[in-house]
Amino acid sequence: MLDSASTHAMIAVKDLSRAKEFYGGTLGLTAADERPGAGVRYEPHGGTWFLVYLSEFAGTAKSTSMRFEVEDIEVAVKELRDRGIVFEEYDLPGVKTVEGIAQHESGARGAWFKDPDGNILQIGQYYGP
Repeated sequence: MLDSASTHAMIAVKDLSRAKEFYGGTLGLTAADERPGAGVRYEPHGGTWFLVYLSEFAGTAKSTSMRFEVEDIEVAVKELRDRGIVFEEYDLPGVKTVEGIAQHESGARGAWFKDPDGNILQIGQYYGP
């Protein structure tokens, strides 16, 4: 049943106007549509999409909410830093960032930042076999 379902991310925010400024202005994403009473849908690339919606529980998750897969993480991190994004620094078992970027033993690389509500977002690049 669910193996044929499509999936998408949902990001909770407390202020939709502020979220639209961040996701549209700072991250440079174009809204695919706005759903009155529901939120704003973004469709970055490759048939994927995510919904930014209003919720009193915005920013309460302590884990990564969504990952943007990029071809060159260093270029993406530089471009986002130039737009004012501050990347998180982690020193955890299995995840240690150096200048904002972590290298995993699988070949994957990641960099994390937060939206204005504290939702943790990731930029990732996979160098797999």
